[in-house]
Amino acid sequence: MIVVTGGAGFIGSNLVQALNQRGREDIIVVDDLSDGRKVLNLADCEIYDLVDKDVFAGWLAEGRDLGEKIDVLFHQGADSNTMEWDGAALLRTNYDYSKSLLSYCAAQKVRLVYASSASVYGRGPVFKEQRQFEKPLNPYAYSKFLFDQLVRRLSPGIRTQVAGLRYFNVYGPRESHKGGMASVAFKLREQLLESGAVRLFEGSDGYGDGDQRRDFVWVGDCTAVNLWLLDHPEVSGIFNVGTGRAQPFNDVARAVIDHFGRGVVEYVPMPSALEGRYQSYTQADIGALRAAGYDAPFLSVEQGVQQYMKWLEARD
Repeated sequence: MIVVTGGAGFIGSNLVQALNQRGREDIIVVDDLSDGRKVLNLADCEIYDLVDKDVFAGWLAEGRDLGEKIDVLFHQGADSNTMEWDGAALLRTNYDYSKSLLSYCAAQKVRLVYASSASVYGRGPVFKEQRQFEKPLNPYAYSKFLFDQLVRRLSPGIRTQVAGLRYFNVYGPRESHKGGMASVAFKLREQLLESGAVRLFEGSDGYGDGDQRRDFVWVGDCTAVNLWLLDHPEVSGIFNVGTGRAQPFNDVARAVIDHFGRGVVEYVPMPSALEGRYQSYTQADIGALRAAGYDAPFLSVEQGVQQYMKWLEARD
C-alpha cells in the first residue's frame, strides 16, 4: 500500500498518475478537500481510497488497521502559500502534521519521502543542502526548514528510508486550483489569452527587466525523483530537486509567446510586499542528488513549457 498526502494537489496528483502508469492502484490519497476543485486532479487516476487529512492523522494515532501495511508514505501535502503570515496555522499544518507522520513511520518502519522547499534558502545565493545556506524569509519557508532540521536530528536513529525533496520552481499539469500560487508559466498563459500580453517584474537586485532568474523544474521531473526513491529504499537524506540551471523569467515568457505565435511582454513594478523577500535568483545545487545515484536529465524551460502548453490546450 502507498499513501500520498496532498494527493489531490499539484505534485501529489502528478505522482498518483505516475504510480498508475507503473500499474500501482493500491494508493490511499490523503488531502484537505475544502477546495473541491482539487478532486478534478484525480478524475483520470485510479486509487484505493480518499481520506481527509485530519481523519487520516486520527487513524494513525489510534493505530487503526488500514487493511494492508503501508510500504511508502509520500508526504506531499502542505499549506504552500508563501504570502501567508499566520505562523501558528502554518506550523500546525506543515510542521506538527509532518512530525506526526514521521513519528508513525519511524515506529512502524514505513518509508517516508516528503516535500521540502527551496524557499528554505531565502535569497541565497548558495542553494546547497547545508545549514549555513538556509535563511527562510517567511513562515512557510520556516515551517519547511523546521521539519528538515528535525529530520536531520532524528534520522540517525531511524531504521528506514527518510528522504526530503527541496523542490525549486515547479510548473506543469494539475496546478490550476493553486490560484495566486500557480506557476509563472500558468499565469503568463492566462494573461496572454486574456489580453495578448504577459507581465513580468521590472528589474531588481541588479537584474534587468524580467531577467531575474529561477530554477524552473518540470513537474514530471519531480515525480521521476520520487519514483526513483521508491525504487531505491537504501537512499535517505535531503535533496534539492531542480534542473541545476537558473533561467530568466524572460525565457518562460518567450516560451509561452512562441507557443501561441503572438503576444508581447510588459514589465510592471514589483509590489512593495515582496521587496526584500523576493528570490531574484535560485539555482539548485544537485550534487547531492547526483551523488546518491540519480542520473536522469531535467527538461529545460523551453522543453517543459512547450509540453505544458500542449497539455493545457488539449484540455481547453
